[in-house]
Amino acid sequence: MTQALLETSINSLPLISKGKVRDIYAVNDQYLLMITTDRLSAFDVVMQEPIPGKGIVLNQMANFWFERLKHIVPNHLTGIDPETVVQPNEVSQVVGRAIVVKRLKPILVEAVVRGYLSGSGWKDYQETGLICGVSLPKGMQNAQQLVEPIFTPAAKAELGDHDENISFAEVINKIGEPLAQQMKEISIRLYQEAAKYAASKGILIADTKFEFGLNDEGQMILMDEILTADSSRFWPASSYVIGRNPPSFDKQFVRDWLESVKIDGQPWNKKAPAPHLPAQVIEQTAAKYQEALAILTQ
Repeated sequence: MTQALLETSINSLPLISKGKVRDIYAVNDQYLLMITTDRLSAFDVVMQEPIPGKGIVLNQMANFWFERLKHIVPNHLTGIDPETVVQPNEVSQVVGRAIVVKRLKPILVEAVVRGYLSGSGWKDYQETGLICGVSLPKGMQNAQQLVEPIFTPAAKAELGDHDENISFAEVINKIGEPLAQQMKEISIRLYQEAAKYAASKGILIADTKFEFGLNDEGQMILMDEILTADSSRFWPASSYVIGRNPPSFDKQFVRDWLESVKIDGQPWNKKAPAPHLPAQVIEQTAAKYQEALAILTQ
């Protein structure tokens, strides 16, 4: 296993942004270098410990899906080798975990698609019977499959803040109806095709999120990451049971541990700093990511 990368230090390029997981540097006016670190965030808080190899797994998984789904919508990949845009002493920070992508104007809406009732969607449903304004049948259970996938967008938050679930009407207000409709249709189609493929491998995609940007011609481009264990909830079909969260291939393992941990006798308040992750949680989380990649891409 390569050494874990918690922070990047590419001094030959200007740092554009540092996200929860990805650090982005400017290559030139057209291209960006996106490096997937081994940082892990849960409940919108970055954990203090890295998950070794996680960034490489996420990068490989996203690239697999970008290639598989490129017939549906163009994506931000350029095919440029990231090792060619950094200095020799910086290559170790990009090998296997970085991509050179097109510069785009981000659309500040997270395109969330849900095929199953889980996570924050389950909590919203219990309280209101709705998810992002979408009405669902009464009497549904946790982890139950929806009749058809639903588009439940979220407004992008500043680093450290929680993304906010919003209605489709609010998306229209933010970006206009033509773009909103296009985003919804493309997102659901991406989810449906990915979910069908994953199911053939024994993995259920409970939900996922996509992010889009616009190029200079106003064309919608798929960007950031797609269908990774960070941006999706992957469940093994073999242990799926309606009524409870299945053991998942994603960071739900960490979320569950964080929900159970006590600090000075009190549950963690889900604010930074995060509790220190035990070695066992780090190792098992790394193994889950590796397993998901192996199953999906074999």
